[in-house]
Amino acid sequence: MEEMLAYQFDRERYNRRMKWYLHDRFGMFIHFGIYSIPARGEWLRSTEEMPEELYLPYFEEFNPYALDARAWARAAKRAGMRYAVLTSKHHDGFCLFDTKTTDFKSTNTPYGRDIVADFLDAFRAEGIRVGLYYSVIDWHHPDFPQYGDRQAPLRNDPVAGSNEHRVFDRYLDYMHEQVREICTNYGKLDLLWFDFSYDDMRGEKWRATELMNMVRELQPDVITNNRLEVSGEGFGSLAQCDPTPYHGDFVTPERIIPPNGLFDVEGNPLAWEACITMNDNWGYFSHDTNFKPAPMLIHKLVECVSKGGNLILNVGPDATGRIPDQSLAILDEIGRWMERNSASIYGCGPAAGGPLEVERPEYGRITRNGDTYYFHLYENALGPMPLLGVPKERIASMRLLRDGTEVQLSNSWTHSDYPNIAFADLGPSPVLPDPVDTVLAVKIKEA
Repeated sequence: MEEMLAYQFDRERYNRRMKWYLHDRFGMFIHFGIYSIPARGEWLRSTEEMPEELYLPYFEEFNPYALDARAWARAAKRAGMRYAVLTSKHHDGFCLFDTKTTDFKSTNTPYGRDIVADFLDAFRAEGIRVGLYYSVIDWHHPDFPQYGDRQAPLRNDPVAGSNEHRVFDRYLDYMHEQVREICTNYGKLDLLWFDFSYDDMRGEKWRATELMNMVRELQPDVITNNRLEVSGEGFGSLAQCDPTPYHGDFVTPERIIPPNGLFDVEGNPLAWEACITMNDNWGYFSHDTNFKPAPMLIHKLVECVSKGGNLILNVGPDATGRIPDQSLAILDEIGRWMERNSASIYGCGPAAGGPLEVERPEYGRITRNGDTYYFHLYENALGPMPLLGVPKERIASMRLLRDGTEVQLSNSWTHSDYPNIAFADLGPSPVLPDPVDTVLAVKIKEA
């Protein structure tokens, strides 16, 4: 028998396909499905151990009559989001696309439309890159394990959940065919967001090499995440510098921003994306009003970029297809900041690795694009603003990013005891022009 060739990771090809992603930095996640009707989150079948017969009435009722994918896309664009990912199928098995593999799909509901197709058309029309989330878990499929599984709805029911007649390979054939449809029927995809591996359900349990070989053949430039190997926990084989054929192109910390960014075992930076909910749930949850305020989310976006990561921020449309008003208000507030300050996000990364050794200041954070350092000022100084690590003679220009105003070096006597530190003169007002985040763009000369 011929020995299988070891997988060869192509760093040059990887860098090419990742270029847009590492530039754009900010995306929209959309979790939508029949779970928006009970409005208790996308995991309710699992959390409530709900049998199929109690869930299917939502399928029969599903009719998001107010769904306007163009309105979704415009909301994302106003917020400054450059890419978007929609749940084509979540763990409940309900498909938002017109698959030939099952009748459990949006085109068979009273709504009757291929929501994936509508999403892709609308977001592409707004110039937003498009991705699809796909769950490799499926609680609807008769061959997916139930009894004894850690999270399947019938995990504690030895009779209804019995795995006796379930054939997992039959489920894998079904799952692979759905991924084939997604990669074949909808044009060029920019991103595939798989979800997720756990316990012994990981890697080749999903026939992951076969799956990714197909994906790469059909969508050679698509970016994929690392959840054929791991979940929101774990970094995957690329982080171990021993990539499998299904390694994924970026790491997916969930509901957390890594304390120090992420690096592989050799110390090289890893691409990563913090996936963050606006409240406490991904799918629409009517009683969940724990919304994060827009200023906090702006700071978190800056934090991600300053650590070399992306932020994908979730919205969960309600049963009518509308993005909740509170989510829209937050997006619009973020968008107003991004409209003036996006140059400190797009194409930016950490200060480290630039021409100067500049550390995070006490009053905010720093992002960098080439020889321009963006000082994100969350609070004012008492007196002129110190720019630690920036020699005065290396400053080519200083500008407020929001309106291009020139900022001069301070010559105040108050900092005469610190001759080696550059101080920026932001004017006499103790209140910064933007109370959330005033961005000072400092361009550096060559030494």
